[in-house]
Amino acid sequence: MSLIEQIGLRALRSFDPETAHGLALKALNAGLGPKGGPVTSDRLRTQVAGLDLPNPVGLAAGFDKNAEALAPLARCGFGFLEVGAATPLPQMGNPRPRLYRLTEDRAAINRFGFNNQGMDVIAKRLAGRPSGRVVGLNLGANKTSPDRAADFGKVLARCGAHVDFATINISSPNTESLRDLQGRDALHALLTQVIHASHDASFAGPVFLKIAPDLGGDEIRDILDVLGDFPALAGIIATNTTLNRDGLRSTHKGQTGGLSGQPLFDKSTRVVALLSSLTDLPIIGVGGVGSAEQAYAKIRAGASAVQLYTALVYGGISLAAEIATGLDALLARDGFTSVADAVGTGREDWL
Repeated sequence: MSLIEQIGLRALRSFDPETAHGLALKALNAGLGPKGGPVTSDRLRTQVAGLDLPNPVGLAAGFDKNAEALAPLARCGFGFLEVGAATPLPQMGNPRPRLYRLTEDRAAINRFGFNNQGMDVIAKRLAGRPSGRVVGLNLGANKTSPDRAADFGKVLARCGAHVDFATINISSPNTESLRDLQGRDALHALLTQVIHASHDASFAGPVFLKIAPDLGGDEIRDILDVLGDFPALAGIIATNTTLNRDGLRSTHKGQTGGLSGQPLFDKSTRVVALLSSLTDLPIIGVGGVGSAEQAYAKIRAGASAVQLYTALVYGGISLAAEIATGLDALLARDGFTSVADAVGTGREDWL
């Protein structure tokens, strides 16, 4: 991290977290971020669910909810970007404050509640996305919707022409009853609607399912059983934020919402390993990735790619390039000629 970036991060921490996040997006759009592109090499280039990635380090959904900073983010070293979550109608989300830094834990708690500007605004921005970059959209449901399953399909139908992949987000803890859609019957009904919507929209990209880290082994097996009925479902993103608060030290540890960052790393990586032992579907590992070593650990646990978000609060936007570069070195150190060769080689350490 450069001295200028260190100064910028210190300045941002003088604001409340949500204001700081907004200022960070404005700074990126003002040209204050990195000026390069994806970090890549023969070792880092990989394919996940048919997506050709220059490297396996992606930006998780939530950082750029409204697709406001696609061009500058495409210059920050990431191998792929995911924006959203987008809902059919704009919604304010939950009352502020709703985002908390847990500095001692290098973590965050949020209870945003899918605040976003709605699929029409987001679709227009996605239509002008930078060419040659892999961009996906996280699909959400409106809080007041009488048919949340239909909402996911509506967003995909509206925005699908402008993205390379889509993620069905049924794992946010901040929309009441949303996680209930992870149950066997509800999930089957939901996927039926979304897959039909993808066909109606002629969406050819992969569709991923994002799950919670707080599921038990039987619940994960139920999800995989349902996915077996939907060959069009291309992979799993594991995981979203957790409701667990074990071992936290920070002042805001008792706040309601989803916990992300370092405390989630072990929990989410164990889910990745379990999934990897039960399915051949590609897995994108999310949760607590803040270093090349942690990205490498998730890949060796069974992830074909990783995503990060909270670590950027503490490591700055240059962290993506640092992780990709470090991952390349770790793969070379251990004799792997590709990311794919390393996937799952350390799974047993997490089971």
